[in-house]
Amino acid sequence: MSFAAFDGTRRVPVAANEPVRTYAPHSPETKNLKLRLDRMATEQVEIPIVIGGRRIHTGNTGTVTMPCDHHHVLATYHKATPELVHEAIAASAAASAEWSSWRWEDRAAVFLRAAELLTTTWRDTINAATMLGQAKTVHQAEIDAACELIDFWRFNAQFAQDLYAEQPLSDHTMWNQLDYRPLEGFVYAVTPFNFTAIGGNLPGAPALMGNVVIWKPSATALLSSWYTMQLLEEAGLPPGVINFIPGDAAMISDIALAHRDLAGVHFTGSTGVFNSMWKTIGSNMGTYKSYPRIVGETGGKDFIVVHPSADPQAVAVGIVRGAFEYQGQKCSAASRAYVPKSMWPDVKARCVAMMAEMKQGDVRDFSNFVAAVIDQKAFNRLKGYLDDAKTSATIVAGGGYDDSKGWFIEPTIVETSDPKHRMLCEELFGPVITIHPYDDHAWRETLTLVDTTSPYALTGAIFSRDRGAVREAMSVLRQSAGNLYINDKPTGAVVGQQPFGGARGSGTNDKAGSKLNLMRWVSARNIKETFSSPLDWKYPFLG
Repeated sequence: MSFAAFDGTRRVPVAANEPVRTYAPHSPETKNLKLRLDRMATEQVEIPIVIGGRRIHTGNTGTVTMPCDHHHVLATYHKATPELVHEAIAASAAASAEWSSWRWEDRAAVFLRAAELLTTTWRDTINAATMLGQAKTVHQAEIDAACELIDFWRFNAQFAQDLYAEQPLSDHTMWNQLDYRPLEGFVYAVTPFNFTAIGGNLPGAPALMGNVVIWKPSATALLSSWYTMQLLEEAGLPPGVINFIPGDAAMISDIALAHRDLAGVHFTGSTGVFNSMWKTIGSNMGTYKSYPRIVGETGGKDFIVVHPSADPQAVAVGIVRGAFEYQGQKCSAASRAYVPKSMWPDVKARCVAMMAEMKQGDVRDFSNFVAAVIDQKAFNRLKGYLDDAKTSATIVAGGGYDDSKGWFIEPTIVETSDPKHRMLCEELFGPVITIHPYDDHAWRETLTLVDTTSPYALTGAIFSRDRGAVREAMSVLRQSAGNLYINDKPTGAVVGQQPFGGARGSGTNDKAGSKLNLMRWVSARNIKETFSSPLDWKYPFLG
């Protein structure tokens, strides 16, 4: 299909972070969102497979329930068959030629329109789906499902513009150009339950750069993922560019990872799953058309380390917010803290006092700070850790659990004198933080302990009013976290401000929400055009 050429250098609107709405009591935004929550709670949505723009219903279904009320069914979803996974790969190939031929500005326009739709007419729907389906409080939904996803789509367009503008040197004899081609094949995007924004970014970032995508959404985030897919369609995303494939993760991955046209993997999830995918790709290297790009953000055992000079109140707020917001189910959530023994009684008292004021319950009650964990599997795992901590460590506050209606794990602080206790070493992914009080004079040794205790390196926080101690910690912990915070909790990265990702067992550190990530979804072609070709084979040195 041919169109008239567009002459002129187009520039996308300058990206700016979407303002976070406060949802103050009796405000119009609160009234509108509560109305949408009430309506959505009475619906039972049917979620299809989407291949090449077609809605497909297999009849083999699963259910989406509220974590805060697991008897309440929000949606029924259809599971893909192996044949449909192959059909989705074929649909992506069919869409590739047209989509990759679009000027990048036209692809960016789709995502900029999606961002504006989410800012306006879709905001309540995506937020409400995230609250009900993933048990996020109103604030946590707003900063994720609305603001962060809007920011991803707007800033990615600007980062793409910056990347495409980078060109090699030329002179009067030649014109050197870089053609930033999409990858040859499809990108397999596997998204997690805990961030709606990740659900929109992992397929969206490669698509922006001209790629086609097979999107495997998390079964426990399907409601918000389905609305995100519909939002992209309304924004003008052509059929087949992103194919929406819910169903059995192992089966879908087995087919996608074995296909010769696999061009890349964009993944957020567990370290074990990512390691398995990498191993599978390695064993299939002889079958691929090209070397697949493998981009992943995985596990974490995120830390807070406190110097004796720190402000106890700032430390306590950092612990409580960092560990308990969204029930500790953020990849960046604080899971272990090292506090000087002289300071710990004061910090402990402040934390316990804050926790006593914290309300836990259904997200539709906007006064709740904490809600339920995502599913029964998560509940059972955390229950096991808490039961063990009651005999092998000290429960400072919390420790309770109840799954009679929702999967509620009480925010919990555990204390241990054993620096190698399993609660300090293993990833929990729940509202539980373990504190190790250390001897005040052992600051340097404690920094080494923080660095060597965990195989992960995602986020961490340093609290200190002594700049020398901050500098020392930044040096010793240089490889310990991809996102390091000074005098703040280790969560809350904002697109355009704190590009997110970690190394070691926490992933490939390709920094979602930055130009670094977009570079993984292009394959550069260099073009040299000589204006006056040589006509003699001889060089001057030949005399």
